[in-house]
Amino acid sequence: MNVVCQDVTVRFATRERVVTALRNVSLDVRSGEFLSIVGPSGCGKTTLLRTLAGLIQPQSGVVERIFQPTRRNQPALLVFQDYSLFPWMTVLQNSAFGLEMQGINRSERETRARALLDRLGLAGWEGAYPHQLSAGMRQRVAVIRSFLSNPGLLLMDEPFGALDSLTRRTLQQELLELWEQNHKTVIFVTHDVEEAILLSDRVLVMSRNPGAIVAQFDVALDRPRRPASAWSDEVQVLKRRIYQELGFEAEDARRAARS
Repeated sequence: MNVVCQDVTVRFATRERVVTALRNVSLDVRSGEFLSIVGPSGCGKTTLLRTLAGLIQPQSGVVERIFQPTRRNQPALLVFQDYSLFPWMTVLQNSAFGLEMQGINRSERETRARALLDRLGLAGWEGAYPHQLSAGMRQRVAVIRSFLSNPGLLLMDEPFGALDSLTRRTLQQELLELWEQNHKTVIFVTHDVEEAILLSDRVLVMSRNPGAIVAQFDVALDRPRRPASAWSDEVQVLKRRIYQELGFEAEDARRAARS
C-alpha cells in the first residue's frame, strides 16, 4: 500500500492560542517500504501518524485515505508504546483478535497465532493474561497481533521505547524477521536514531515547533539485517549525519555515533 501526504498542516486550539503541530508536511511512502521518522520530542511525529491513519483531519493539504482498506483484510493498523492489549483476554486471544474481527474461524486463527507465539518465544504463555507478562512479552504480543491482522499499512509509534536495551534489541530483530516475510508497508516513529537506521529503508528527520520534514536519508544496508549491522562504519557515518540534522553540534554527533 502506498501512502501519500501532500502539504499537510494540522493545528490544535488551546485556551491560550492555536498551536501548529504540523506545517506543510509532504511524504511518499512506497508499497513495501520500511520508513522511520525521527525528531525531537513534541515535533509532531505522533500527530503525523494519527493523521495518516485518519484519526486527525488536517486543516489543509491532502492525505491519501490509506486508512480505508482496499480489501477487507488490509486495514491500516497502529501499534503504540503502551501495548494496547485487552486485559481480560489471554495471550492467545489477544494475538488472534485481528483474525477474529476478519471472521477467521477459531481453529485457523489459533493455529496461526500459536505458530507466531512459538517463533517469538511465547510458547507456553498462551493462557496467560497481560498483567502476568513482562513489558517485552506484552510488546511481543502486540507485534504478533499486528502482523496476524495482515494490515496494508502498519503505523508504529515508538513501540519499543519503554523497553530495556537488551529486550529492545531482541524485538528489533524479531520485527525485522517478521517484516522480511511479507514486506508490509511500515511507518515507524522512534527517538532512537540507531534503531531507525537498523530497521529502515529510509529515515525522515522532523524539526520541532511546528513539525516539518527537513531531511531524508536512504539506508544502503543489505537485507536481511542483523543487530551487528549497527556496528558498521556506514551506520556510524549515517548516525552522525542524522544527529547533525537534529541540531547536534559536531562533537555531540560524534559522541552519539560512538555510543
